[in-house]
Amino acid sequence: MNNIGMITIGQTPRSDVAPIIEKQLDGRAALVQAGVLDGYTAEQVRELFSPQAGEYVLTTRMADGSAAVISRERIAPVLQGKIDTMEAEGITTILLLCTGVFPGLHTKRAHLLEPDRIIPPVVQAMLGGRRLGLIGPLPEQEDSMNEKFSAAGGRLPFAAASPYTGTEADFRAAAERLRGEADVLVLDCMGYVEQHRQWAASAGVPAVLSNALMGKLIAEMV
Repeated sequence: MNNIGMITIGQTPRSDVAPIIEKQLDGRAALVQAGVLDGYTAEQVRELFSPQAGEYVLTTRMADGSAAVISRERIAPVLQGKIDTMEAEGITTILLLCTGVFPGLHTKRAHLLEPDRIIPPVVQAMLGGRRLGLIGPLPEQEDSMNEKFSAAGGRLPFAAASPYTGTEADFRAAAERLRGEADVLVLDCMGYVEQHRQWAASAGVPAVLSNALMGKLIAEMV
């Protein structure tokens, strides 16, 4: 059986998201998980990886299910090291379990799948003139998500609801805020699960789950 590497910017195991990817793989490949924050305590994560002014903000899941807010710039060297290790172990397809933008990541020969390069153009191709709305984990991520998804450089409607700390009420409220401005919603974080998608879709607007979309695309490659 083929192995597909899956690197989370948080901690493993990602028991919340891995089943979504595995469902799409349907037994044709096995996931090998690694986490950027594996081996770090919550206090160490705060000390070493908390965002500073002007840094790109991300949120992720710790092994105990709690949320961590981290800096892309501060985790980048650790993330590249995880990629290098997986490639050295012979894994030829590696999925980055994050929809954030990570300039400069590289492999020698392995195929690195970066959702930020894949999901926005796929979604734009699917829209067919319909209006797009975005749901992301943190309010401070609105600008970066607009940069990814706004094909014409305009502003897209956005609401925040965390996959790690958000409640059903948070997701329903976020979707309701976007209902009059969007015809399709994208849940732009790999930490969202089917329950979150259902809550968001309760406003009557179709919602796209980023990790399910990536899982379907990866399944066609194995």
